[in-house]
Amino acid sequence: MKNYLNFENEIKNIEAEIEKLKDPYNNEGISTVDTNKIDKLQSELDKKLKYIYSKLDPWQTTLVARHENRPKSKFFIDNLFENFFPLSGDRLFGEDKSSIAGLANFEGNSVMVIGQEKGDDLETRIERNFGMMRPEGYRKSIRLMKIADKFGLPIIIFVDTPGAYPGVGAEERGQAEAIAKSIECSLSLGVPTISIIIGEGGSGGAIALASSNKILMFENAIYSVISPEGCASILWRDPKKTLEAATAMKLTSNDLLKFKIIDEIILEPSGGAHRDRDKVLVDLRKSISRNLGQLSTMSRQDIIDHRKNKFLNIGREKSLSKNVLSSEDLFSNRVNKIFSVDTNFSNKKYLIFSSIFIILILSLYLLYFR
Repeated sequence: MKNYLNFENEIKNIEAEIEKLKDPYNNEGISTVDTNKIDKLQSELDKKLKYIYSKLDPWQTTLVARHENRPKSKFFIDNLFENFFPLSGDRLFGEDKSSIAGLANFEGNSVMVIGQEKGDDLETRIERNFGMMRPEGYRKSIRLMKIADKFGLPIIIFVDTPGAYPGVGAEERGQAEAIAKSIECSLSLGVPTISIIIGEGGSGGAIALASSNKILMFENAIYSVISPEGCASILWRDPKKTLEAATAMKLTSNDLLKFKIIDEIILEPSGGAHRDRDKVLVDLRKSISRNLGQLSTMSRQDIIDHRKNKFLNIGREKSLSKNVLSSEDLFSNRVNKIFSVDTNFSNKKYLIFSSIFIILILSLYLLYFR
């Protein structure tokens, strides 16, 4: 049974009519297949899909990214890689079913594969915790990334989560610390890393596994610090303002490419990735192969520097200040140069800021040394 989104009613009606024409013996008054009419309706369907999906607003894109029939990490792992050998456990607490990870071959080369998995039906979604990883999932990822780094294996990561699991147990076991350690580990790896955002890239739960040399993103995927519903609830105190929130957050692939937060968009068929999985597989394979080829020519130190500079330079080209620091300056010991950047503040605002800073320092001093 096909699932349709709320803006796909016209598509639903056309496809229902096509299905009736393809099975005439189950419909009264129809005894032959009218191929001409089917072809005409199919052509109309293709045009309608192309038109609707070329005009998606950010909230509609979010709905497509969450589509329950959208291909998940397990689908890509099963079809892109050979000899996949799953590895489990974080060696501290247990196994996180929302994470699939292990060794595999990609085009004859050994790689480490990590994927956030939501599940395909209600039973597997509950088992996978709807793709929301717990601390043990991130710690397992850290363990496997270190193994890959030790043996010189490229790492390919599939990101698809609404966010890290916010449950009490996860917080008690150090959710924030596990995410921070995962980001730290990702940035220090000396092997090529590629992250592919295939559906939802939500909050720290996504960036924990998306701090890579290359970040690829499906055309109708999203990547944001919070869900549109959460953003609307905080800013407008109205969870129904999802369109305004999604638009303001710039969470679509086109917006993120403009800001150079991602490196490449993988185009999807009209109607979303779930309508033609074979085409998506072919395009994704080509993209991974091309990017791995580019990164494989770099030395270990070049890979680390490439990843470091990539994240340090995000947002710097369009900074409000003309005297923007380079990545090298941020790692320099010349503190006076860092503080000499023209902030364009007036003297009054500078004095206010300085006063607040001094009060904060004094408060900390009284708190810890009284």
